[in-house]
Amino acid sequence: MIVKLSSIAYARSGDKGAHSNVGVIFLNKELYKWALENITEDKLLVHFKDLVYGRIVRYKLNNLNALNFILYDSLGGGGSESLLNDAQGKTYGQYLLTMEIDLPNKFKEYINE
Repeated sequence: MIVKLSSIAYARSGDKGAHSNVGVIFLNKELYKWALENITEDKLLVHFKDLVYGRIVRYKLNNLNALNFILYDSLGGGGSESLLNDAQGKTYGQYLLTMEIDLPNKFKEYINE
């Protein structure tokens, strides 16, 4: 089933110079295990194609059921205008939560809508 990432996760984002980070926290361990295989750097590169001009690196936070992504060259040099008018990356977490995902039906009971 096609749902938005916000149906199974929360996010928080911030900045460091010309780069930003997005932390994604999944509702439970089962969803996190699914996300490890399905919420990849490549998928984020597609979703952020108009905002990220460098690479994306993913870090696993197993004890938190979370992933942290560093979005390199995503803030127009830092302190300047970006496409989302967010030179500090504060809205990038919310933007990531709009990403559509193909979630297996077995997770339907976990959907937070």
